[in-house]
Amino acid sequence: MTALNLCLDRVELRYGRTPVLHDLTLDIRAGEILVLTGPSGCGKSTVLRALAGLLEPRAGRVLADEVAITGPDRDRAMVFQDNALLPWRSVRSNIELALKLRGEPRATRSDQATRWIAEVGLTGFEDYLPKSLSGGMRQRVQLARGLAGAPRAVLMDEPFGALDTPTRITMQRLLIHTWQAHPATLVFVTHDVDEALTLGDRIAVLGGSDRALRALIDVPRPRVANVDRDSERTEILGALDFTQESTAA
Repeated sequence: MTALNLCLDRVELRYGRTPVLHDLTLDIRAGEILVLTGPSGCGKSTVLRALAGLLEPRAGRVLADEVAITGPDRDRAMVFQDNALLPWRSVRSNIELALKLRGEPRATRSDQATRWIAEVGLTGFEDYLPKSLSGGMRQRVQLARGLAGAPRAVLMDEPFGALDTPTRITMQRLLIHTWQAHPATLVFVTHDVDEALTLGDRIAVLGGSDRALRALIDVPRPRVANVDRDSERTEILGALDFTQESTAA
């Protein structure tokens, strides 16, 4: 399966009567990691919900490979910050559920789940319930479950936001490694500039008085741990400086 091209074409999104984003146009290239960042309430998670088919735009179009998104689909998987694992299912059973929904036969699900468990470094924890795992381990299970369904796009809503710094760095590296082994289009929401620079091929900054795309920044590659990204960091911080709007003549 090839990665999905996703597109928001002059999209307006609202919660009830409250406008969140207006006239947003953004093309997300097949196979890239696009990071969405911006201040709280700027609409980052709202964009993910629209791409997942969980929120219908008030105006404009949300597309996957030029076909309108009208609801959830197996081609687009969500990974959340909060623990979204089924608490009564073991590590193996949570991952097998994704395989079942994909249509994998019962006879092969266990072996495939075992491979995914090994890939995210949880061998030996197959039979643990989520309540017995650390936050980082639960996020590993969520990553494995999200990718085990062979999605063509993965939508990640601040999945590492609640983790301590060492665990967060480990999960960032694991995500890159897993994405390289199982290519898909990734849309990753974060409010952390360094995380955006570590993960993103491009960074879309949302927010401001016009409730739209404020900046779209290319991040030079290859990815190197602790690489000096001062110029890109300055560009992102400049785009996030919404005080410029109030001081502009």
